[in-house]
Amino acid sequence: MAQGRGSAMVAMVFLWLLLLHFEMGSAATYTVGGSSGWTFNVSGWPKGKRFRAGDIIVFNYSPSAHNVVAVDRVGYNSCKASKGAKVYTSGKDRIKLVKGQNFFLCSFVGHCQAGMKIAITAV
Repeated sequence: MAQGRGSAMVAMVFLWLLLLHFEMGSAATYTVGGSSGWTFNVSGWPKGKRFRAGDIIVFNYSPSAHNVVAVDRVGYNSCKASKGAKVYTSGKDRIKLVKGQNFFLCSFVGHCQAGMKIAITAV
């Protein structure tokens, strides 16, 4: 009888690992702002979407007109990037979401204040 429980436990652990592997391999890719790309008034873009840690968000924009800065909540609320914040400038940035809150803004003068910022919560 004890051997039967052990086999069931091994099967459960194997199944759990298989499901974990499947979830990790099924990351989604989202383009911020859809076909309009990373532009003004995108702060509501994440609404209604379910993001997971490991999902990729793509920022498409003209590098001469915009950038993307990963900030914390304080930076997001104040529209100011802290010293050492990661700045992206390729115009085709791909960023992997981490679990919890992820905040991004454009640090060009006035852009964040005009709605070029997003907050994404990944589960």
